Amino acid sequence: MYDLAVVGAGPAGSRFARRAAESGHDVVVLEKGSVGTPLACSGHVSTDVWEFVPEEARDELFQNRVYGARFHVGGPDSRSYPFYKEEEVSNVIDRVGLDLTLADCARDAGADLREGHTVVGVDERADRVVLEVSVADGDTERVEARMVAGCDGPTSRVRRAVGLDEPDELLHGVLAFDEDPDDGDFVDVHLTAPGFFAWRIPRGDAGVEYGLAAPPGDDVSALFDRLTDAYDVTTDRFCSGAIPIGPPDRVTTDRVFLIGDAAAQTKPFTGGGIRYGMTAADVAARTIDPTDPSTLADYEAGWRDALATEIRLGKAIRACYSLPEPVQHVGLWALSGEIGVHMDEPTSFFSREHLRRLFS
Repeated sequence: MYDLAVVGAGPAGSRFARRAAESGHDVVVLEKGSVGTPLACSGHVSTDVWEFVPEEARDELFQNRVYGARFHVGGPDSRSYPFYKEEEVSNVIDRVGLDLTLADCARDAGADLREGHTVVGVDERADRVVLEVSVADGDTERVEARMVAGCDGPTSRVRRAVGLDEPDELLHGVLAFDEDPDDGDFVDVHLTAPGFFAWRIPRGDAGVEYGLAAPPGDDVSALFDRLTDAYDVTTDRFCSGAIPIGPPDRVTTDRVFLIGDAAAQTKPFTGGGIRYGMTAADVAARTIDPTDPSTLADYEAGWRDALATEIRLGKAIRACYSLPEPVQHVGLWALSGEIGVHMDEPTSFFSREHLRRLFS
């Protein structure tokens, strides 16, 4: 019997597996497909991402640096409102490469990572959790662990199997790429998608990423076509996925806990969850003892201490996307210019650095 079974080898799952294995726990990771595929997440991340990967991985993963964003209430020809820093705000990275690197870190730490292993059943018992696993070659396996970490994404099978609540909302996100190189250092954000936004991200020699997210029921494909038509580009490698917004009141049971997108540990104002998920993974590895189920309460409290305020303020930012256009213009005009905020931390809007720049 393993100490911990991790379902899903995305950033949150691999990060937790690595940290748990480094702490001496016997860890197995079950990934239903191949690590990093299919791609369903943007590669635009804060520079904090480098804290989670080996230093030597930076050169392979790095694609471009970003110093700010141009916000548009309309399309690319509409008036833009720049928000920027003198130092780089964020980086664009090889998103698939990130998953592969983090998975390698988990393996190097001693985790048993198995690709092509789909969890189809979760039986939570008094002293263990029994997983029924379908293997790519057609076999079925049984895996037992003292505890299970559900890191299996926004439509988590683990979450549903143990009866934990769904996220408040699941957005529909789409991505596609233009392979023409672009080393521009600003991203473009368009407040044209209902309740959310569309984006254009230069990726250096890797081309340009175009994306859009919107609530279910909206014709996301038509909205996306409108975006790329406005930029007069033809994209390829189209992919899509769900974006969870709003974590449930509880992400733990007696022996199961959720991390990352499965727990909706994402930024409500962008949908990104890489840093939030890995932050929660570190909290889980630090607080959870698989031989003591009571420590799950420490994880539940710990990740909320780290992220709940940022998520709450992020919801307030997202509400601004639905304000009337004249109000959006006034607000963007008033707040645009040099900033002192961190792209993952809405609380930094109230920092001394940002307030000084806002009123200077």
